[in-house]
Amino acid sequence: MAVEVVEAPGAKSVSKVFGNGEAKPERRRFLRQYELIERVRAYDPSADEALLNRAYVYAVRMHGSQKRASGDPYFAHPIEVAGILTDYRLDTATIVTALLHDVIEDTEVTRSDIDGLFGEEVGELVEGVTKLSRLEATADYKRQAENLRKFILAVSKDVRVLLVKLADRLHNMRTLHYIANAAKRERIARETLDIYAPLARSIGCHRICSELEELAFSHLNPVARDAILRRLEKLREGQGKAVLLASNEIEAKLSAEGISARVLGREKNPFSIWRKLQRKSIGFSQLSDIYGFRVIVGTEDECYRALGVIHRAWTCVPERFKDFISTPKRNNYRSLHTTVVGPRAMRIELQIRTESMDRVAEEGVAAHWRYKNHTYAFDPEAAAAAGGADPLVELRQFVQVLDQGGDAEDLLEHAKLEMFLDQVFVFTPKGKLISLPSGAMPLDFAYAVHSDVGDTCIGVKINGELRPLRTPLVNGDVIEVVRGAKPSALPDWQSLTVTARARSAIRRHIRQVEKDEYLRLGRATLDQTFERAGKSRTDVSLRPALDRFAAANDTELFTAVGRGSILPAQVLEAVFPGLKPAEKAAAFARRRIEDGKAARFYVRGDGLASGAALRFSHCCNPMPGDRIVGIVTAPQTVEVHVIDCGSLADFEDQESLWRDLQWTAEAERNTLSQGRLRATIHDAPGVLGQACTVIGEASGNIVGVNMRHRHTNFFDVDFEVEVRDARHFTHIAAALRACPSVETVERAKG
Repeated sequence: MAVEVVEAPGAKSVSKVFGNGEAKPERRRFLRQYELIERVRAYDPSADEALLNRAYVYAVRMHGSQKRASGDPYFAHPIEVAGILTDYRLDTATIVTALLHDVIEDTEVTRSDIDGLFGEEVGELVEGVTKLSRLEATADYKRQAENLRKFILAVSKDVRVLLVKLADRLHNMRTLHYIANAAKRERIARETLDIYAPLARSIGCHRICSELEELAFSHLNPVARDAILRRLEKLREGQGKAVLLASNEIEAKLSAEGISARVLGREKNPFSIWRKLQRKSIGFSQLSDIYGFRVIVGTEDECYRALGVIHRAWTCVPERFKDFISTPKRNNYRSLHTTVVGPRAMRIELQIRTESMDRVAEEGVAAHWRYKNHTYAFDPEAAAAAGGADPLVELRQFVQVLDQGGDAEDLLEHAKLEMFLDQVFVFTPKGKLISLPSGAMPLDFAYAVHSDVGDTCIGVKINGELRPLRTPLVNGDVIEVVRGAKPSALPDWQSLTVTARARSAIRRHIRQVEKDEYLRLGRATLDQTFERAGKSRTDVSLRPALDRFAAANDTELFTAVGRGSILPAQVLEAVFPGLKPAEKAAAFARRRIEDGKAARFYVRGDGLASGAALRFSHCCNPMPGDRIVGIVTAPQTVEVHVIDCGSLADFEDQESLWRDLQWTAEAERNTLSQGRLRATIHDAPGVLGQACTVIGEASGNIVGVNMRHRHTNFFDVDFEVEVRDARHFTHIAAALRACPSVETVERAKG
């Protein structure tokens, strides 16, 4: 029996974000049963039509009268998810899993029912996706981390679980605007940006990643996105024709040398521009790669020939060439990148690749499903030929965090960090190539070689010279680890690593030391929180809090508060459930980070004496989220600096004065810091007010404004801004860079 799905009368949807960033409305229409099967058979003639028919009908029948927030029948969602996966030409079992991915979660169907009707392969895939979905409905940080943990464990067994989940999230994001609850929309968009888009990137699915980022950006920061779209529209008016002419000229140059190529001009999407504005202290007008060109040729040999033609025709920009063909990225991305001063003196970025490289770049691991030997499935030989690396190896490394005693929060922290980083290539003394995240240091290398090498590391030689363990590695370095006789991991080593593997191994050694520190911090933080609310911890029993958080005793509760897994405000509410609004407000209000002994609530670290006072350096204004170190300036005084502060050069040869420091959970969640933004603004009426409005809309509190210098067309101004943390500060800076009247913005130091 064929089941036909019709759209609701008069229904409209926004289902796709196009390259110019504008959402275009379409009539909402769902794939009919025969249409889905035709899509699958178009690339897989061996597809099991009977299985697909059963799954389609079963999904419609099981979801029955359930509705989505849009008013559509719920079964439209799994059908659309299946349709997305047909665009990537996935096998029948994956399409069936997409149709059934919500039946265990949202209906009375069980795993054994799926096994009996559709086979154990489909049953295992559906269960893998279901385990994740059960925890997504909560915004709790620990549950989100647990969700990611289960996700990675499932994906490490079968990448199809991840592909179904990404398609599921993509369709949910396309219809997110139908959810009325703004907080829920923001939570889902944030989770998409923090977890699912990076996961898509990690397996090379650029097309899915880009759309997820754009959709999340449109919900999280519509003001900034609109500002960037307006700037792009103006830029298009001035450079649109030049881009077309440049494409034609590049193609003509290659054709004259006997190279047949397709040259495609492309515009950077708004979120990519936003991310670059966040990372770099430059204004919109200084971005050189808003327009780029993709050169598609026939063979790998022609990639290098085309590069030679382009470099002979136009001046190459030094240090802007990258060869990702000989050394692919961790997600198997392969291409040649170069930047030249091209036709009409345009500074343009080019990516040179073959058709197969282009498909892998857009679809990642999904590009390797092929019809071969009368069957349709993942082709490991083609995947090896395309890049030679297993794109899941990076995800599987996170499982080691769990094996070495790391908790879910550790996993979430490391996963977010590593998924966003690019890579650096270094070598062992014997010439073995090791790929690490950009920013990696010698200890990351040591643990990448083997955990025993990392545990016994006491020093490192880089290119034959002894170097500090805090030295960032660069492409081409030859690393030799100097080893001791026994494990020597120290607490301050955590700040000398960026990879999850290294950090989790180090934490295994120092967990007891940290436990004592967390106990002290937790007890002190609770005392401070109770005092703010006008209460005293010593006068009451903590039994209600112990019961609520399943803590065995006071020590376990204090340690959990110190770690940040339980908030002190939650303990206060458990002990005093009838708190007055004024008492709550006093206890929950964010506190400014100030110098002195009280700063020990916000900074911890090995080597800090119990009575030590901390002073936050005004040359770099450290704030939670910054990587920090301490310099002993007096017997009981430690000055806190950002790790890249220029003032630290004065202490380079005085290792005994250095202290490794970290922010506490209380600092990261419940404080206010002050930073200084230096902006260059076009001199025109009202522009200072515009800049102040942008800062206010980004939830920054301006506590001081200082006009520095005036020029003919510009003026410089320093904004003293109160923010929650470094991420909030960066967000404000990026919002200012998107403002048309602002030329440059940077974090002022010194």
